[in-house]
Amino acid sequence: MNDSPAIAIPNLLYTYAMRFDDGDFDGAAALFDKGSVLASGHRITGREGILAMWRTWVKMYDGKPLTRHITTNPIIALADDGHTATCQSQWTVIQAAPGYPLQIVATGRYRDRFGHDAGGWHFVEREYLQTDLVGDSSAHTLQSLT
Repeated sequence: MNDSPAIAIPNLLYTYAMRFDDGDFDGAAALFDKGSVLASGHRITGREGILAMWRTWVKMYDGKPLTRHITTNPIIALADDGHTATCQSQWTVIQAAPGYPLQIVATGRYRDRFGHDAGGWHFVEREYLQTDLVGDSSAHTLQSLT
């Protein structure tokens, strides 16, 4: 395992996207076992709370959301202590679901805080900062993105 923040932090971003898109919500939520998620001004801490939030947001098709979360433009700032960092990144969700063509569902931004301990780098907080652009999200979300 590479403990360099230049490798480990982007890998956390991409692992979240991969697990989410695979329908492994439990595995994605486990990334926040030492942290929390901020959504619409609400802090959700604990795996069960995070799972419950995603289950009220995301449509599933045989256990998968049929999406690809593409995370780009990570701007990582490492603190002087070398044990904390922040990152702002952009996300694009694409989806192809039954009856819907391959399309961009929405784009937006994350603001993340990371910590480093004996176990390596981990999420301290992920803030769903904003949704910038919204396409047809009706096959992806159970609630409106606008």
